[in-house]
Amino acid sequence: MKHVKKTLILSLALVFILSGLAFAGFAYKVKKAHIGGDVTPSQAVEMIEKDPGHTFLIDCRTRAEYQLIGHPKGACNIPLQFWTGKFGKKKYGMTVNPDFGKDLLARFNPKTDTLLFMCRSGSRSCAACNEAVRAGFAENKVFNVMGGFEGGKVKCKSSAYCGQRKLGGWRNEGLPWSYSINKKLVYQPDLAK
Repeated sequence: MKHVKKTLILSLALVFILSGLAFAGFAYKVKKAHIGGDVTPSQAVEMIEKDPGHTFLIDCRTRAEYQLIGHPKGACNIPLQFWTGKFGKKKYGMTVNPDFGKDLLARFNPKTDTLLFMCRSGSRSCAACNEAVRAGFAENKVFNVMGGFEGGKVKCKSSAYCGQRKLGGWRNEGLPWSYSINKKLVYQPDLAK
């Protein structure tokens, strides 16, 4: 009887461990092929804490997302794209920020700084990594923060959270975030207007 209980407990423990690993893997899939590395939100925090003077979190979402949905504390906003103000059939109209690379070079040093890019769920941040390398940052100095700020959507139709962004992400990991706007971190051209 003891042997059966022990086997059952070990089996259940293994199921929970494997389920957790499967969940973690699902929550943090790389959305697009890109140049540079990938880190989870928690790994990004560890990197910043290890070298705060030369490791920076760049929120590459639109200005509206940064300001109205919230953003990680200490994240600098440099949008990869701007909202056009128009609505499409399924998405908001977006246009590329033609100065993204220049904006990065105006704030960060490609020789000394490591850049961690974050968007809503981890897709635009992959494109931001590519643009940073084109601007002159080394591949080993740019990272995509997987899961982004809001995380991925739950796709299971049986879940009460179906369609909601509950899988991974900065906010879902309980990392520090805010709605407060720091004039030193908000997109700088906005301050000139």
